[in-house]
Parts: sequence; C-alpha cells; structure tokens
Amino acid sequence: MNEFAPDEKTLAERKGAITFFGNPLTLLGEAVIVGQKAPPFLALDGDLKPKKLEDFDGKVLIIASVPSLDTQVCDTEARRFNAEASLLGADVRILVLSMDLPFAQKRWCAAADIDQVVTLSDHRYASFGSNWGVLIKELRLLARAVFVVGRDGLVKYVELVPEGTHEPHYDAAINAAKALL
Repeated sequence: MNEFAPDEKTLAERKGAITFFGNPLTLLGEAVIVGQKAPPFLALDGDLKPKKLEDFDGKVLIIASVPSLDTQVCDTEARRFNAEASLLGADVRILVLSMDLPFAQKRWCAAADIDQVVTLSDHRYASFGSNWGVLIKELRLLARAVFVVGRDGLVKYVELVPEGTHEPHYDAAINAAKALL
C-alpha cells in the first residue's frame, strides 16, 4: 500500500451499512463524521497525476463518491454537481471520486461536457474509499456519499446514501457548502 491507505485487511467492517438493489453490503473503514479532520487520500486525475486532499487547501470542498460514472445515477449526479459548480464560485471545488480508471473518467467527462467538477480515480490505492469509510468490500467500488469540507479542513456535512441506486440530497450538500462562504 502507501502512506495514504491502510491495508484493506485491517480495516473496520461495517456490515449492512448500505444496500445495492436492496442487497446489504459491507463498507470498509471507519465512518467519517461531522467535526472530524478530513482524512487524507491519494487519487489520480485524468492525466494520471496524483492528487491529495491538500491540493485543494483554501477551498470549500464538496466531495462526492460514486460507484461508477458510466452508470445512470452516477452520471446524473455528476452532471448535477457540474451544473451547480459554476453557480458556487471559485471558493468552492467539487470533487467526484470513483474507482473508474482515469482514462474512462476523462473520456466520460469529454462526452458529457463535464468541465466544472474535478473527477478523481481511487482505483490504484483505494485510499479515499478506505480512509473515508466508503469502500464497498464485496464490489471494490465506492459507496454513494457526499461530504462537505470547510477551509479549516474539518468535515462539515456527511451523507452516506443508504441505497446505492438512489441520488443524494443535492440541496443539503450545496447549502452546507454555501454556509461556509
């Protein structure tokens, strides 16, 4: 592994934390809670460049984790956050993380005209998934969740979507981010 991701075999298991088409799944890692310091991660952007949480220091972050951008609900979610990003201004960055390969994310963004959110791939290290408690053990995908992190590096909002085929509460996350501006 690396300094950003613990060995998956040592992670806490949260059985039945979410469902996918009604079937219970296990999440690996501790649940992130409001008020805690945002956990570190190392992911790759569309150009295979490493990105860390601190690369976005000074910004209010909306961080959405999704199973795969090539699915209908994830596509809808990323498009919605892309539309909202331009309305939030330069002090807010929206990150969308998935286990999709960086090449697939880049292709999808080009095809979907996604240019306001930053897509990051967690496929190599699974450090976002394991450190943020959203790595699905059975599928090695990320659970659908939305986090808001303040400029102070503290988590201000958390939504773990209980059913993976459902969309998050966009307005709640967006309002949480706006309250930090």
